Amino acid sequence: MTATGKRRAPCYGIAMRFLLPLAAASLALSACARDQGEYPSLARRPAERISGTAPVVTPPPEAPQPPAEVTGQLDGLVAKARAADAKFRAALPRAQALVGAAAGAAVASESWSVATVALADLESQRSQAMIALADLDALYAAEGIKQSDTTAIAAARDQVIAIVAGEDDSLNALKGRMRS
Repeated sequence: MTATGKRRAPCYGIAMRFLLPLAAASLALSACARDQGEYPSLARRPAERISGTAPVVTPPPEAPQPPAEVTGQLDGLVAKARAADAKFRAALPRAQALVGAAAGAAVASESWSVATVALADLESQRSQAMIALADLDALYAAEGIKQSDTTAIAAARDQVIAIVAGEDDSLNALKGRMRS
């Protein structure tokens, strides 16, 4: 009821609640749309048009081969890694037997200590292969800095990395058996 005693329509209050903020928002937005002449045009500019041709790309010069003394070292380093791997593979069955005997034994027991020494011997053989890998890495880096062709060095490195990865797998398996 109003002060005069007349009843208002029930939707009048709801309509006023929504129309008043809507009217305020439209006034605010219309203020933002004034002065359209102050903004730059969005039309395509001359600098944005496609013109001209791309420059011809010349291929880089072929990388020089590394010196003969470097390539001569590669076979020796791979042979050094293979010799270390042969010693590793020769010592592996003994270490496997000792680790098998020490499985479940108390830490610092006799069988555990003997198996640990056998694992240390295997790791020593692995370190000889790692020395060859480190030498190959040094050659690879030095020739890479000189921008020489490092394909032959990379191939030798890949061979030694495969040898070391196989040794790592064997060592990790034995160490896993020692923990259980």
